[in-house]
Amino acid sequence: MMKILAEDEAQYVVCLDNSGYLASLEKHKIYRALPDKGADADGDLRIVDESGEDYLYPKERFVPISVPPRVQRSLALTG
Repeated sequence: MMKILAEDEAQYVVCLDNSGYLASLEKHKIYRALPDKGADADGDLRIVDESGEDYLYPKERFVPISVPPRVQRSLALTG
């Protein structure tokens, strides 16, 4: 079953530093960052990583990006 996340539920980021997380993150890859006020307050982002699950990672490893609506719809598809 395919699920599409609402636009306001996710933002997109690019990983700039995957050191220490080589199996979980790929450098220069686009990831979905899910809203998490507690994580944000601690300097972390909740990222849907290579496992397909969401985990907390240090915010400084990522840069937020804007993507066109068509790309955003494609990235929001999950299995």
